[in-house]
Amino acid sequence: MARKPIIVGNWKMNKNNAETKAFFEKVDAVAASENATFGIGCPFTDLRTAVDNAKNLIVAAENCHWVDSGAYTGEVSVPMLEEIGLKYCIIGHSERRQMFGDTDETVNKKAKRLIEAGITPILCIGETEAQYDAGETEKVIREQLTGSIADLCPKCVGNMVIAYEPIWAIGTGKSATKDDAQKCCAIVRDQVRVMYGDEAAENVRVQYGGSVKPGNIVEYMACPDIDGALIGGASLKEDSFIEIIEKTK
Repeated sequence: MARKPIIVGNWKMNKNNAETKAFFEKVDAVAASENATFGIGCPFTDLRTAVDNAKNLIVAAENCHWVDSGAYTGEVSVPMLEEIGLKYCIIGHSERRQMFGDTDETVNKKAKRLIEAGITPILCIGETEAQYDAGETEKVIREQLTGSIADLCPKCVGNMVIAYEPIWAIGTGKSATKDDAQKCCAIVRDQVRVMYGDEAAENVRVQYGGSVKPGNIVEYMACPDIDGALIGGASLKEDSFIEIIEKTK
């Protein structure tokens, strides 16, 4: 069975509840499709509003903690996400890794706890511009994946979403060429194969992220190892996200 494409917007620290409601009221109906999954990752304070207004869009949290409760001021646990009915959660985004101290080890803990709860991780990896310029892209991809998806069951990994996002292309207007994006997503799939076998590798959905917009989404989605996209700026505007949906549904 072919992998079902998954397109998810990542709002980061943008939009309040009123803006979230207005966005979903305009976009949700357009996202009805049997051929692809469309969704939005939004701030914690918007999640309830998003869930209440989502009939077709899936809703993802942008982070979580791996401990269920305790003295972790400002954190949000997986049971808290479960309570409002979330089925997806973004973890390991480069901004979390660079600004807030996420490591392969902590991302791995988050992945394990999400999987235990039946929530699908959207696990992000990607190299910096310096690593790209030094020719270390493949090394970084394989090392980050090795740590981030360690000690999981093959079926669990096959059910995950892994987002390859070159850090130099996030919010910069730069984007990887179609060929580079395909090459790197193929490396992701190969590393899953190395660690968990053919079935997991063939089932896992691999997204590309990094300045994805209506003008380049089709060429990325035509690549054999790209099963979707994690979209930043273009997901904040209803019209551009609708255009992306229409081009990929």
